[in-house]
Amino acid sequence: MRIVVKIGTSTLAHPGGRLNIRNVEELVKVLADLKNAGHEIILVSSGAIGMGIGKLNMDRAHMDVPAKQAAAAVGQCELMHTYDTLFLKYSHTVGQILITSEDIEDPERRENFENTMKTLLQFGALPIVNENDTVATTEINSVGDNDTLGAIVAKTIHADILILMSDIDGLFTADPNKDPDARLIETVEEITKEIEAFAGDTDSGLGTGGMATKIGAAQMVTQSGCDMVIINGSNPNLLYDIVEGKSAGTLFKGNKEGIIQ
Repeated sequence: MRIVVKIGTSTLAHPGGRLNIRNVEELVKVLADLKNAGHEIILVSSGAIGMGIGKLNMDRAHMDVPAKQAAAAVGQCELMHTYDTLFLKYSHTVGQILITSEDIEDPERRENFENTMKTLLQFGALPIVNENDTVATTEINSVGDNDTLGAIVAKTIHADILILMSDIDGLFTADPNKDPDARLIETVEEITKEIEAFAGDTDSGLGTGGMATKIGAAQMVTQSGCDMVIINGSNPNLLYDIVEGKSAGTLFKGNKEGIIQ
């Protein structure tokens, strides 16, 4: 399978912005194992700004765009150094790709991005993709957020599945933190108005994506025939269940008929 895994800041970092070493080490171990099993893995990783904030001891409550860009520059170094070191333990090579909305919207630059991704996979590398927050000037998340970026990557490279690792177990009928009767929706065959209405705003404070952005990502990839799953990022072993076809989190089934490329 060609698998795109998006991991959010809340999974990568502690609330103060410092790296959550235990979570990241377990994630890398599982991804390396899946790669050993013959799957193609593409990682869409948040975390640069959050880690930079922690490393520079910035005041998160009073940051303008240049400050966030500076945090991203510092945090991206730490993030990639961590991934490179951990994946190397399992004899896997990583490659960094930083993109902006212009790289997606311009046909020639989008083709270059797609060709780079394909070549990295051809040579057995594991691409790690993030928005280039150091130069994005329209807003700090000009692609939208990394849920959307994950969907763009999955659609561009014709992935079989997009897995969003977040701070929630999946899509619920209500906010599980407020409603004890909230029920996890295990499978979504079609994204209806009712499904969209279930998308409450879940934001940990470090990240930018809520459930609404995840529904938007699901709409994008399922139209292209790609499945999407939302799982809790605190348990990377759930990735094994998904690959083996077992129930985990919320599965949005791709439209295999009348695929929109």
